[in-house]
Amino acid sequence: MDLLTKMDLKSLMVEHDHLCVSLFMPAHRVGTDVQQDPIRYRNLLNEAEERLMKYGMRKPDAQIYLASARNLLNDPLFWQHQSDGLAVFISQDELQTYRLPLDFDELVVVAERFHVKPLFPLFSSDSRFYILALSQNEIRLMEGTRFNVDEIEVEDIPENLAEALQWDDPEAHLQFHTAEGPSTGGSAPETIFHGHGGSAEKEAKTNILRYFQKVDSGLKSLLSEENAPLILAGVDYLLPLYRDANSYRNLMDSGIPGNPEELSANELHRRAWEILEPHFLQEQEAASERYAQLRETERASDELDEIVPAAYYGRVDQLFIPIGVEVWGNFDQQSGKLEVHVDSDTSKDLLNIAATYTFLNGGKVFALAPDELPDSSTAAAIFRY
Repeated sequence: MDLLTKMDLKSLMVEHDHLCVSLFMPAHRVGTDVQQDPIRYRNLLNEAEERLMKYGMRKPDAQIYLASARNLLNDPLFWQHQSDGLAVFISQDELQTYRLPLDFDELVVVAERFHVKPLFPLFSSDSRFYILALSQNEIRLMEGTRFNVDEIEVEDIPENLAEALQWDDPEAHLQFHTAEGPSTGGSAPETIFHGHGGSAEKEAKTNILRYFQKVDSGLKSLLSEENAPLILAGVDYLLPLYRDANSYRNLMDSGIPGNPEELSANELHRRAWEILEPHFLQEQEAASERYAQLRETERASDELDEIVPAAYYGRVDQLFIPIGVEVWGNFDQQSGKLEVHVDSDTSKDLLNIAATYTFLNGGKVFALAPDELPDSSTAAAIFRY
């Protein structure tokens, strides 16, 4: 799976002086459906080519424009390592792909900026979190949603304790043996270090703390713009040591005890969601209650012709949008007026515009199932003023 950060999302929101193509499709990790994913992708590229031509681009130019994206069809490894959904962003000078734990509907959008609304479930407060599985033998970082979890490849952290320490003091030649760790319900053997000076227990804790400081340093650059909850998984004696090293601002107080090497990703996801579900529901319910209190005032609205201009001018504090729904039209930034269209070929999704500007202006976007929106509306917003 690929990690999509808030910084990545912001970079996708930049308006361009040329056309941008956004593709979304469901994907498959295993099974016979994996063979159908390239076919589905090819069909979406063909649709994108037709959309570009409707904007006035000549067919040969449209084919050149999409050439880098078509090259993925010749990369079997790319299709063998998918998640639940694939998002592809194509512009004049770049190609970005994200394999994500979201089951996207098939969608092609051509506009002056990338279409990012299908990504918002990853950034809604009721959806995304991280699990950091800690042991002295390995580190695993996973990104989860309410429905699933995927492991993320991280390059800037040590793979294990031995790797973390060998570069600090290559002449130390620390030797260690294993002994059974504290009783934590299936904990792995504990590494005990023998070095020079000090008790073995104190030296072992110092070494583990140095190890975790390196892990935290690697995660700091990766998660610098994030505020999704982070849950630790590990044997009891490791969790407080990592908390001493941690600098991530949204580390949860509760963790998953036990040896994570013995737990599957699905089991870690289940235990993490048990901890996080009350936290997520509380924030969403508080926002919905606030909207209900303000719905009859000028501080809230479910009218798109009010919400979209308010988002553009930075007035939207909290926005509720439906997953899998588009409202096609155009928004005139100068006059603040919008038009709703039936044809989507050369139109913009007005909900995408509202979500984009709400996010860029520091507001909160809740991407919900359509029947979970306040008053079953197309969109709803709470205004700052």
